[in-house]
Amino acid sequence: MTAPDATESPAPLADMTAAHASVTLLERLADKLGGRASVTAVYGEPVVSEGVTVIPVAQVGFGFGGGAGHEVGKDKTGEGGGGGGGAGARPVGFIEIKEGTATYKPIRDPWVDVVVPLAALLAGAAIPRLARRLAKRRFR
Repeated sequence: MTAPDATESPAPLADMTAAHASVTLLERLADKLGGRASVTAVYGEPVVSEGVTVIPVAQVGFGFGGGAGHEVGKDKTGEGGGGGGGAGARPVGFIEIKEGTATYKPIRDPWVDVVVPLAALLAGAAIPRLARRLAKRRFR
């Protein structure tokens, strides 16, 4: 059996230096974001309909940073600090479970299905012509 973790209550920000306040801010931000980063953030709630289960899949990322500093010099004493963060999520596919078989199906951008084959077709048509022109110039 383990003893419960002793948690310290955060000190009031007014009694801290800027550096200590920034560290405390980042720790609080990390705790809040870390508490929300869970399996359900990446794999959504399963949806069941007509014997088929669909589990949405997403790509989730977050980051944060901060800093603090002080200026010391003739008549220049001060402290400052700041921080910020952000998070994002986008759907990337889904898992389909049907008749005991699970299959991952990616969600693709429809433009990729059009642009990639078109670019390959144009490159296939242009490269031989370019090679013939270069060969003619070289032998002149």
